[in-house]
Amino acid sequence: MLLTHQRVVVERGSRSGLPIVVAVHSTVLGQAIGGCRLTHYADWRDGLDDALRLSAAMTEKAALAGLPHGGGKTVIALPPGTVLDEPGRRAVLHDAGDVIARLGGTYATGPDVGTGPADMETIGERTPYVFCRPAATGGSGDSSPHTAAGVLAALRAVAAERFGSPDLAGRSFAVLGLGRVGSHVLRLLTEAGGHVITADVDESRRAVAEQHGATWTDPDSCLTAEVDVLVPAALGGLLTPATVPRLACSAIAGPANNQLAGVSRPANNQLAGVSGPAGNVPGTARLLHERGILWAPDVVVSAGGIVHAIAAELHRESAVQIAARIDGIGETLAGILRAARETGCTPAESASRLATFLLGERAVPAMAAC
Repeated sequence: MLLTHQRVVVERGSRSGLPIVVAVHSTVLGQAIGGCRLTHYADWRDGLDDALRLSAAMTEKAALAGLPHGGGKTVIALPPGTVLDEPGRRAVLHDAGDVIARLGGTYATGPDVGTGPADMETIGERTPYVFCRPAATGGSGDSSPHTAAGVLAALRAVAAERFGSPDLAGRSFAVLGLGRVGSHVLRLLTEAGGHVITADVDESRRAVAEQHGATWTDPDSCLTAEVDVLVPAALGGLLTPATVPRLACSAIAGPANNQLAGVSRPANNQLAGVSGPAGNVPGTARLLHERGILWAPDVVVSAGGIVHAIAAELHRESAVQIAARIDGIGETLAGILRAARETGCTPAESASRLATFLLGERAVPAMAAC
């Protein structure tokens, strides 16, 4: 496998004994940024694979969001069945903080699957290169409402491209995953007048659906529902050569990272697949395109949270400036979808071409033919 990353560190934590992976994909545009993922893997090398994919996707996400940063990722790979008590959690987060500190500012981390603002406070006891700490301690706090705001901006762009109007009222949506971000997306969609069905592997999330007047169903029925837009809001690897033929939606746009997958494999204790940044799994993107399903690249749709955190904490921008950046996600996506339509590319190819152009790796105009 060709290593395209700038630096990859794999260490056994001195306190926890657990595998810590930090992947720095690029610092072409500036300091690498990317979340800290704490979750179970059948093998620690699956965690390494995740870190490599997610950090590369983060480079594209930052570039397409107009941030002066590259991409990175931290993955803490828990063996199957491992349950961390409070001392154990602190130990492994301190281990991760030490690895990040030794990179000397090349990379800064924030929350991801399995971590939140309180965990960033713990990592911050070992390194200053961390963001999204609790607001009470000077950080930007929970990024999920801002991620959701970016998703709504993206959904309006998708609606305009596919249905001729950005108005979400009366449109039907299937929100798959009601975690921190998915719950906010559900609320915003119902407030906008959308008709929503939803599902989560956690049955307790049904109460969230009922609170907002959404129809609860099982995850498979949600995935294959006949709706205007499918909104993936859980883990990635959802869209595969096996699942794409079963879809009954007109478009897909959601905050789940690395939605496209080529070959299924058990990366976590979930059904997941080998996925990557836009353009690395063109086969699945092309299958969606051939079926007439408009797919909005997740590296664009999911950027609201990181935009808020970085703009607020690292660049000290005002709330008005940050809101404009997040709303601009819709404008960026509209341009990508328009370029794809005009050139015959898939949106994944269009996004990758624009990211490559912004990174300056070669002079490929965003509107170039595929």
